[in-house]
Amino acid sequence: MPTYNLTDNLTVYRTILDRRESLAQRIVDRHYLHRPELQQRYGSEGRKHCLTDARRHLDALSQAIVVSRTALFVDYVAWAKIVLASRGISSDDLADNLESCLQTLRDELPPDQAAIAARYILDSLSCLPVLPTTLPSFLSTDRPLADLARNYLEALLKGDRRTASHLIQEAVQNGTSIRDIYLHVFQRSQYEIGRLWQTNEISVGQEHLCTAAIQLIMSQLYPAIFGTERKDRRMVATCVGGDLHEIGIRMVADFFEMDGWDTIYLGADVPADSIIQAVSIQRAHVLAISTTLVTHVSAVASLIGLVRAHPDSSQAIILVGGYPFNIAPDLWREIGADGYAPDALRTVDVAEQLLLARAVS
Repeated sequence: MPTYNLTDNLTVYRTILDRRESLAQRIVDRHYLHRPELQQRYGSEGRKHCLTDARRHLDALSQAIVVSRTALFVDYVAWAKIVLASRGISSDDLADNLESCLQTLRDELPPDQAAIAARYILDSLSCLPVLPTTLPSFLSTDRPLADLARNYLEALLKGDRRTASHLIQEAVQNGTSIRDIYLHVFQRSQYEIGRLWQTNEISVGQEHLCTAAIQLIMSQLYPAIFGTERKDRRMVATCVGGDLHEIGIRMVADFFEMDGWDTIYLGADVPADSIIQAVSIQRAHVLAISTTLVTHVSAVASLIGLVRAHPDSSQAIILVGGYPFNIAPDLWREIGADGYAPDALRTVDVAEQLLLARAVS
């Protein structure tokens, strides 16, 4: 079983982060030296994009290394392959870029550190040929509430929030549970919006518009959500500093509210001291932390350490969730959390089980 504080991996992680900008520049220089036709094909803007990609490679690589999970970097490369393929850039270009990354790290890092980084890059390169270049829709017809989810998302993509809201309100009035709306409409729609951006079918602006509309429509359901009987249990829900993807953790907070908990939803990009203060003031039984990006896993680990070290927040049960933990389901143990769940509904179940176990211990 890999260990989170593995000294050698932690050293590589810090080295890559400390030298990120110079390493990224050297990766791009090597890539363009090996492929001189890229300058003519993509021009100066293409070189800027290549530099951005090199930074992303290094960020994802360093995060996978610090938690000793090659699967996280392979998954990042799978994501990148689809993003690039949908924008007319072949997997051969991605492979060449990763090779440039590999050779640059071998040249620039001490041999023992380079050897560690190389394992992650070589593993991803071996997987690259069989990784997909596209993704199936998350709104397949065999899923619950498939028609509602499809019509709802179509309205959002047209910028028609009124129709989208009406569809949800009508479904609730006709007896569809809010939990099902969250799981099968809101959650699936968010997955699909991410897929559509990844495959270059919608713009960043459309993605942000849809996300803002979902938040508005979720808030319209709050009178019913907050009207449930209380349990005298409290939780704080947050994203770590730097993470701006807040829909998932907001859904988690709402599921706790539906189960009778009192929740403090802090939202996105919250500093650690503010999170500790909220847990302390509310005397929260549970702290739920979400991150969508692999590059924020170390920030989650750091936050957990700070919460544990503070006398006024150390007793809170800490649950984590989000995409990286779905890719590496045992990762929550490595970073010091008390539990993990793959979705909002099961997060409530895990919290209840852990509270029960604590009560009888």
